[in-house]
Amino acid sequence: MLKKNVVIISSSPRKDGNSETLAKSFARGAVAAGHSVRFVYVRDYHLGYCHACYRCSKTGECFQHDGMNDIAKELLAADVLVFATPVYFYSMSGQLKVLIDRLVPWYTKIRADIYMLCTAWDSDTKMLQATFDAIRGCTRDCFENCEEKGALAVGGVGEKGEIEGRPELKDAYLMGFEC
Repeated sequence: MLKKNVVIISSSPRKDGNSETLAKSFARGAVAAGHSVRFVYVRDYHLGYCHACYRCSKTGECFQHDGMNDIAKELLAADVLVFATPVYFYSMSGQLKVLIDRLVPWYTKIRADIYMLCTAWDSDTKMLQATFDAIRGCTRDCFENCEEKGALAVGGVGEKGEIEGRPELKDAYLMGFEC
């Protein structure tokens, strides 16, 4: 099996929250399969909003030196990209949305298999498909030569730690193992 470089974008503002716990289960599976895993915790950066100045189109990087250029290097080196997000009001976290908006100079250069993980208080996971569709606006419509390999939504987990013991943790592990 070919060793892959797995990059997990954890967009939870809450350290060790439910979506991050789900992502860590994916990571354990990927490591068990022999892949390397790197987490990018969006909360560790103070990413500014995109200014729509398009200077990045000319320079190949963002003029804001807030860590996004470093994050982009991780994404460009990835064979597998995992987007992990909590869902508060029927979409991805604001932190993930800001990161995605800032991908303008790089999105056509990313070449990776795509996985999406989300958790929400709402137990109706059908409601969470809109979150995946919002992320797909970037991964399917902007990323060239990337293929979505999996999406996992876990509902009914609002309080920190509620995901513990849930069968979806094993599903995430297997996704990571099989990536």
